[in-house]
Amino acid sequence: MPDIHTPFPTVPSLLASTLWALPLPPLAQALTILARRLVANHPGMINRLGPYVDRRFAIVPTDLPVTLLLHPHPTAMRVTLHRQPPASDARIAGPLAALLGLVHGTWDGDALFFSRDLVIDGDTAAALALRNAIDDSELDLGAEIAGLSGPFSTLLTQLINLAERKTGVPLRRAEAQQ
Repeated sequence: MPDIHTPFPTVPSLLASTLWALPLPPLAQALTILARRLVANHPGMINRLGPYVDRRFAIVPTDLPVTLLLHPHPTAMRVTLHRQPPASDARIAGPLAALLGLVHGTWDGDALFFSRDLVIDGDTAAALALRNAIDDSELDLGAEIAGLSGPFSTLLTQLINLAERKTGVPLRRAEAQQ
């Protein structure tokens, strides 16, 4: 695993500021489609949440001007995007690269938490259940996104791999690329 004490790549402020101009509902719909695909391909992820399946999780990439609110549900998974922090049961905040690294198993969640690269507020038991569900599912967001692109999946996979190499942001599971 890479050293988590090296600074995480951050989204350039010019790129992050473009999110202010973009309408959030279409982006939220795309993220909901991706989240539902994740649940369909990894059904154990929802089961792993157990009693926390009805919690609302605010995911806050600190280098972006938007918060994702994840509403897990076995049949109605939903993601909404907010410019102001929404009400939630648990909040997980950190640089986008750290959050993606956590999802892809690049960096250890406990180490990110204890180094304060990730901050968890609210129902920490629910946040831990979410992290464990994600860890157990061994998600690869790059592969899932490419899988949604039909005939363009090979090209999109190449673009995702290039973006990962150029930015240092983990966009795929490391072992999936080997």
